[in-house]
Amino acid sequence: MHKDYQRVLFVGPGLHGGTLGEAFRRELKALRNEDAGTRVIDTLDGFDSLWAALEEPLPEDGAALLVVDLEPSSDSAYLDWLRDELGRLARAHPQAPQLWITAQALGRRGLDAALACASIAQHERHLPCDQVNAVASDPDWSRVPPHARQVFLCTGPRCVRRGALALWKTLRRELLRLDHMETPGGVLLTRTACQFPCNLGPVLTVHPDGCWYRVSDDSQVVRLVQGHLLAGEPVQDLLIPSPYAGVADA
Repeated sequence: MHKDYQRVLFVGPGLHGGTLGEAFRRELKALRNEDAGTRVIDTLDGFDSLWAALEEPLPEDGAALLVVDLEPSSDSAYLDWLRDELGRLARAHPQAPQLWITAQALGRRGLDAALACASIAQHERHLPCDQVNAVASDPDWSRVPPHARQVFLCTGPRCVRRGALALWKTLRRELLRLDHMETPGGVLLTRTACQFPCNLGPVLTVHPDGCWYRVSDDSQVVRLVQGHLLAGEPVQDLLIPSPYAGVADA
């Protein structure tokens, strides 16, 4: 692990605009004493400025560079993506620095310059950008499943409060029991964020049929699977009136 970085990039959206961004840069300037190796990169409009910064020469070959991640929605998937992109760019340029990135999800705590600076010394929480797990090449992840219908169950906050997560387990278990999930003629099952008519939730939609359902308990889920997803007949008493034509209006 490198104990010294020749350059540190503070990277995240909103760092070059607005009151919070300006306050962050002022505090960072004071904490870093205008260190020449410090860069502040705003990714609000994309990552081109970050990619460009990686091509700036460093004083010596094999130098180390740290990306301090300040993305507010950072998670493991985002971090793997960013590490993979950084590593790919480094491999394309043999003289590129050794790249490391912080792994503390700092952006979730707001733009805190003191926390961001403190993370530079927390070497045990830095990840290299040349050791990212390869994306699996299983062909099932490179083609559309042979399904006839796609079911979207809302797991937005209001539907979750009404029991959507437990219903998701029942729905998935029932489809698997019937060998009707991601099989020819079967169902592709997807959880979503808010689908809107929250007051009528938990909300479940079936496409391409254009049917909107309110499902409140396990028995209704089983009825919907048997009636609509297996037999192809919408379960009329569970339907939410839809604003557009479809099977539900037939």
